[in-house]
Amino acid sequence: MAHHAPRPSSERPASAGPTATVPRPRWSRFTTALAALVGVAVVLTGSATAAHADPSVAEIERQIDADWNKLEPIIERHNATRADLAGKRRQADALAARITPLERQVDAAMDKVSALAVRAYKGENVATVNAVLGSQSPGEVVGQLEMLDRFAHNQQQDVREVADLRDELARQKAPLDEMVAQLTVTEAQLAAKKKQINEEIDKLQKLRLKVYGNGGGGSLRPAPCPGSYPGGAAGVAVKFACAQIGKPYVWGAEGPNSYDCSGLMLAAWAKAGVSLPHNAAQQSRVTKDVSRANLRPGDLVFYYSDIHHVGMYVGGGWVVHASQAGQPVKMKKVDDGPIHSYGRPG
Repeated sequence: MAHHAPRPSSERPASAGPTATVPRPRWSRFTTALAALVGVAVVLTGSATAAHADPSVAEIERQIDADWNKLEPIIERHNATRADLAGKRRQADALAARITPLERQVDAAMDKVSALAVRAYKGENVATVNAVLGSQSPGEVVGQLEMLDRFAHNQQQDVREVADLRDELARQKAPLDEMVAQLTVTEAQLAAKKKQINEEIDKLQKLRLKVYGNGGGGSLRPAPCPGSYPGGAAGVAVKFACAQIGKPYVWGAEGPNSYDCSGLMLAAWAKAGVSLPHNAAQQSRVTKDVSRANLRPGDLVFYYSDIHHVGMYVGGGWVVHASQAGQPVKMKKVDDGPIHSYGRPG
């Protein structure tokens, strides 16, 4: 067998060329893994930071709208339950007022019957009858006894009628009392739900004010719109008006893409089912006058002595209005202009 001499250390195997992979030191692999972990940590930290960033005004408004849409049906059910409860309580009180004197009549009649029974037990009636028998003719005695019998019968009948009426009224009152108790429980449950959702809206409102305070609303919406959430038709109208912020002013337009001042008021209240004319002065004539102290979101604010401009009060001292050509629908301070009067549609 042939023996080959050992390969000099300076020579490389034929397979070992410039592209051959040289194992990296263990410290190099550790450094790479550490860098990868740091990269993941940075990504996670960035995600966490983004997750904890304040939501935008639009996101908060959407959440408040969603929560308000949960709250408003509860408020309406609460109002209906409260009205129903008040009506049932009035009926129950009226029946109780009728039952009370009947109770007194029955008690008085029973006292009278009891007194007669006591006297009879003591022999007073027997003595009276004996006296009658001894002093009058038999015909007169019979007549007296028949009269006493009829009197006793009539008295018993009166007592029965009063007692029957009392019992009938009590039977009518029993289900009313039960209904009042049920409605009282329902009212408390609805009030608890309303309180819970109101607390959630209060939290969102605080966050909302913070974002607006940081300039998050922009120049057209420098404050929360609406400043507070009224219920009913006013709530529908004011939320609609706020949603039009940023749309252009066009003379004679009443939406949906552009508005003039009275056209915006017309469209907002039409959304709530209330019809208004397309003219600021005419709108002032068909709305109910309100004082500055009683102003609430959804009310109209009329400007200038001839009432040629109108905006909608949205709370917090702000109105939404379509001001003039070249200016989009936006918010302004309620006192920014000579106020003529205030009106409440609906």
